[in-house]
Amino acid sequence: MDKVIIANNLSLSYTDNENIINKVNFSINSGGFVFITGASGSGKSTLLRSLYGALKPQQGSLIVGGVELNGVSTSKRNLLRKHIGIVFQDYKLIKEWTVEKNIMLPLIINGYEKAVSLTQVDSLLKHVRLKHQAGKYPPELSGGEQQRVAMARALSHNPILILADEPTGNLDEYSSQLIWNLLEGANNQLNTTVIVVTHHIPENMNIDYKHFHIEFGTIHEVN
Repeated sequence: MDKVIIANNLSLSYTDNENIINKVNFSINSGGFVFITGASGSGKSTLLRSLYGALKPQQGSLIVGGVELNGVSTSKRNLLRKHIGIVFQDYKLIKEWTVEKNIMLPLIINGYEKAVSLTQVDSLLKHVRLKHQAGKYPPELSGGEQQRVAMARALSHNPILILADEPTGNLDEYSSQLIWNLLEGANNQLNTTVIVVTHHIPENMNIDYKHFHIEFGTIHEVN
């Protein structure tokens, strides 16, 4: 099975003085579903940022989608990001754009035809139960609705990899279940690799997954 992520002797840091992630080795299979847990400040979000090239390795090798991210050029990193869907804790929606246009953003970046984009967005709006909110703006939505828009945006261009940072952290039960259903569906039906940073793994996941735990700068797999 192909590896979508390979880390060898990987260290991550925001300064030269202290590594947050220290000389770790791990790999993730293409089509896998992975949970990453750890205490607050353990480096979960730091690791996730490195996987889409927002933080370069301090040391070692990190390969994502066949691209070595240590010393990667901006153009190559941007090309890789076209194949990644990211769900941020704070949503990062464009407040001046409608819900429909926010979801369409990755399709615009990837050069999809407008008719194809509109069809894809319409389908996703139905999946996240927000068809009636298509013309509204993010500040007019609840937190749960904004996260569902962010999830639809991450899925819109059929990425090979989805990275989700606490995607249900502050959501109501209804929105949380929708998010998990969408992530499971992407993994099951599209063979999308899904990596989720979370404090709590839901008990009712109907999917095989791996569990990595970060502690004291190291990563180990939990059986």
